[in-house]
Amino acid sequence: MLFMKGNKDFPQCGFSNTVVQVLTACKADFEAINVLENELLRQGIKDYSQWPTIPQLYVDGEFMGGCDIVVDMFQSGELQEMVERVNAEA
Repeated sequence: MLFMKGNKDFPQCGFSNTVVQVLTACKADFEAINVLENELLRQGIKDYSQWPTIPQLYVDGEFMGGCDIVVDMFQSGELQEMVERVNAEA
């Protein structure tokens, strides 16, 4: 699950766009929630994760991080391995 600004087809910030592109490159099957549609959700997800920025990526309910962390995970190959594992379990 990706909490982002905008949606997969029309990200409304560069960081959200980057994460969508990374997940697409990994062939990840993911859902996205537009936090701009609900201020309570936007603040609530920040409080829940104790992470101050959007986008936020969760895999199997576990908070992975924001844009920089997702890009680092992609560059190291860790994200691709995680996506393959989750896809195999589905």
